[in-house]
Amino acid sequence: MTEAKRLAAESALQYVEDGMIVGVGTGSTVAYFIDGLARIKDRIKGTVSSSEQSTEKLRAHGIEVFDLNSVGQLSLYVDGADECDPQRNLIKGGGAALTREKVIAQASEKFVCIVDPSKQVEHLGAFPLPVEVIPMARSLVARELVRLTGGQPVWRMKDEATAVVTDNGNHILDLHGLRIADPAALETKLNQIPGVVTVGLFALRPADILIVGK
Repeated sequence: MTEAKRLAAESALQYVEDGMIVGVGTGSTVAYFIDGLARIKDRIKGTVSSSEQSTEKLRAHGIEVFDLNSVGQLSLYVDGADECDPQRNLIKGGGAALTREKVIAQASEKFVCIVDPSKQVEHLGAFPLPVEVIPMARSLVARELVRLTGGQPVWRMKDEATAVVTDNGNHILDLHGLRIADPAALETKLNQIPGVVTVGLFALRPADILIVGK
């Protein structure tokens, strides 16, 4: 799927306009977009990044990274997804950057999602749904997730002794066993659980444009 990811990323470059500050997501497909952006970096004003990983790669290419608070609304955000359905609803967060990704998506006029064909599904949920939680609420949120969805939450770990920690200092619960019939309703419901920072459903703010590399 490497070539498919590269093709999707290259196609997204057509939406980059002169003088833009471009919102940049996270992940293996976005890495190809960053490489492409580097070729036209003199045309853009800079970027806003959704993760420390992407920030490091952008700066390594000599591309300026701004804080979102200093730039206001963005014209364009380009990011990948772990799953996407025919309505362009997404599951994101496999790279644990879902909260910053959701913030930048909300702040952007146009959200272009770039994926390879394996990410396309009829119904979201085969990919475990990431939920970012503050550490003290992890067990509480896990119990509520079971009660509300019937799914099985699993605390994401780097190894047996080390939890995954997001760039925001939080933990991730991956919710298994779902078949999501109404993504927007589920997103709204799970966001109401105390201790949830955000959920990796992008349905209230789905992608505007989906590019599938083929």
